[in-house]
Amino acid sequence: MTESRAGTTVIRDLLSYRLHVVANLLSRSAELRYRREFGVSLWEWRTVALLGGAAEPLTLNELARSAGIDKSQMSRVVSGLARRRIVLRAPHSSDGRSVRLILSKAGERLYEGLIDAAGARDAIFLNCLNTKERSCLEGALAKLAETARGMIQRERAAA
Repeated sequence: MTESRAGTTVIRDLLSYRLHVVANLLSRSAELRYRREFGVSLWEWRTVALLGGAAEPLTLNELARSAGIDKSQMSRVVSGLARRRIVLRAPHSSDGRSVRLILSKAGERLYEGLIDAAGARDAIFLNCLNTKERSCLEGALAKLAETARGMIQRERAAA
């Protein structure tokens, strides 16, 4: 770890920052490919993937929570996909105020192409690691996620 002149940690050395940089690089390369091949933005891809991989239709709130974005941003993404007839809105059977979101037939075809492309990209990234490195990465990611969840709980309790 490098230090600044004042002896404090430099942001570029923080694990969370370094992970963020890698995640952004992965996302940018995905966005370029998915926009070029399928005409969708990164958030549109993630929305289609979440709906396509869901066991049942999702509400806007469920979809936003799964994607990790706020409801208003997800609403804009879904509206754009609905205008293009990729996502369909259906009345919610038990909640008259919300709708269920599902993929149209065109959305299902788009999902198949996108998930195949995502799998191919994933394989490229995993193949740059040997078996031991992959195992180490999986374990490290699980530990980091568990630790982050614990920190969230402690911060919520302290608030």
